[in-house]
Amino acid sequence: MRINTSAVLAATAVAALSLGLTACGGDSDTGAKETGGQTSSQSAGTAGNGTADQTAAKGGSGSTGATTAGSTGSTTGGTGTSASTSGKATGGDSGKTSAEALACSRGDIKVTAAKADEVPTEHIVLTATNVSGRSCTLLEYPLLAFGPVQTAKDIPAVAKSKPAAPVVLKPGAPAYANVRVALGGVDEDNKVVKEFNVNLFAADGPAEGSIVVKAPAGGLAVNEAAAKTGYWTHELRNGADEF
Repeated sequence: MRINTSAVLAATAVAALSLGLTACGGDSDTGAKETGGQTSSQSAGTAGNGTADQTAAKGGSGSTGATTAGSTGSTTGGTGTSASTSGKATGGDSGKTSAEALACSRGDIKVTAAKADEVPTEHIVLTATNVSGRSCTLLEYPLLAFGPVQTAKDIPAVAKSKPAAPVVLKPGAPAYANVRVALGGVDEDNKVVKEFNVNLFAADGPAEGSIVVKAPAGGLAVNEAAAKTGYWTHELRNGADEF
């Protein structure tokens, strides 16, 4: 049988060409796929890194803001506490009211007497000074005894001289009371005293014990029937303390 050489050669050439094209086409698809995969991976990586960076940046900023705000708040709080403490310290004992300051006792107070600037002497001024080192309340008026405490006549107080509020004395501060001891002139009921007793009030009435006060030089001519006393006040007042 006779073989057509031209036909065989043509078929062989076509087959070879097909194989070559197939090989080239495969490489092209693979390359495209690999390139596309790498591109997608890189894009995803880039996007992921960008998101992570943004999240970290936002998180860092928020954390810093919270820390700063917390620090500021803490500092402000500390300042407020200091101001409150300072306010308390400033108030101290000097800010006590009559409800907080205990009644003055005889050991807290020193009492002196001075004649009024008049002749003959009808009045004396008592000065009560707080020597206790703490604030105390000087209640009501001086309870006077011009003679033995047990038998002396009670000396009444003049109502118009009563202050609007109890007298609170800071350490070293004085209070005053005007006292009428006689009506002036010579009277058979007058008696000369060299010293007399002053008692104080406690919250529930007259306090125990009394303060012995020396009379001004030369003694006092006292008429117990005419004697009157004013209330304790921070200062003597015209009108209210005149009687």
